[in-house]
Amino acid sequence: MKKLLIICDLFPPAFGPRMGYLCKYLKGTGWEPFVLTEKINDSTFRLLKDVCPVRALPYYPAGGGLAGRLVRMALLLLSVAGFKDFIFRREADRLCARAGFDLILCSTYRSFPLGVAAAAARKFGLPWIADLRDIVEQYTGLEFIATKLPQFVADKFTPQLRDRFIAARNRALQSASCVTTVSAFHVSTLRPYSPGICLIYNGYDPELFKPRTSTSDKFVITYTGRLLSRAMRDPSLLFAAIRMLAAENLLSPDTCRVDWYTDPDSWADIDAAAQDAGVRPYMENKGYVPAEQIPDVLAASSVVLLLANKESATGPRGVVTTKVFEAMAMERPILCVRSDESTIAALLADSRCGTAASGPVEACNFLRLHYRHWLRHGYTCVEPYRPFIESFSRQKQAHEFARIFDEVVGRDDSLS
Repeated sequence: MKKLLIICDLFPPAFGPRMGYLCKYLKGTGWEPFVLTEKINDSTFRLLKDVCPVRALPYYPAGGGLAGRLVRMALLLLSVAGFKDFIFRREADRLCARAGFDLILCSTYRSFPLGVAAAAARKFGLPWIADLRDIVEQYTGLEFIATKLPQFVADKFTPQLRDRFIAARNRALQSASCVTTVSAFHVSTLRPYSPGICLIYNGYDPELFKPRTSTSDKFVITYTGRLLSRAMRDPSLLFAAIRMLAAENLLSPDTCRVDWYTDPDSWADIDAAAQDAGVRPYMENKGYVPAEQIPDVLAASSVVLLLANKESATGPRGVVTTKVFEAMAMERPILCVRSDESTIAALLADSRCGTAASGPVEACNFLRLHYRHWLRHGYTCVEPYRPFIESFSRQKQAHEFARIFDEVVGRDDSLS
């Protein structure tokens, strides 16, 4: 059994389903994972809590109050100076010296902890692989920073922050044996900095996301996830379509509802936009729910909503989230607004599960079609192309990862 050290910024039960599902399905591939990550007080993915051994290091202290905020701000500044990397490098060195790993895999969305993985690999003579589930270039602004910055800071320092993270990432990638990432845009962006790059999309857990038909007394449109920003994810076409169908006397708040499973900040933006669009009576705030509830939420949906925006040089690029594949696996009608006119649009077309609308008429036509089916039958359905959907199974993707691990380790052994 070969040993794999995964160093990542996030891991379940907090966020990080890509690595969580990988560890779940590496069983039987000949690879035994151990995870080093930062301890985050979140349990959204508690269903993946015990998939493998994990060493979670606390960095930012829990608790509120002025003292806690000051400590966290001081630690944030120290992390910029390299203190956080130092703590994680020390622990990675201890683990590598004790466990005898064959390979290091580092998964992140920005730059930390790529430098930790690169340093540990260099010190112990190990190959390492970088997995980029997101990259700074895909965002329109500062959406890649979880902490909301004051507007004057964002206005003044956005270019410098972007450049800093990109430079640190690219510097680390040059020593990686391979890079895996999640869309064609990410591949083309990262290719100049890596000797080898492989595309492995996000996907769905086949044990959890299984199609089933559910009747409902209302036509329910469902969104799960954050808004990030209107530049990244814009619901305005949905609101326009609802207004059009209401003007036809087809939809009303008595028969149609839009459920938002989202965080408070996102809901505040959605609520304000819905008020401005005159469709607020259709909206209902459900709040965030744990990941294990998502299959039931999707199964009860008449239409699953995806929010996106058209790809452009300054707009969102290459964003293909896990929720796309999970909705496809549940075989729900999927409406994406606004169409990215790229990968998401192609996935929905190839899976035969939905449409990505570039204008209100397209969104309106899609909703009208499925609403009329719901009126007749009490449920909605699609005619999916299952072989295409099944190619995004997390179980199959774990075997793709394992094949890459074997190739990298074999290549490294031949050079020794």
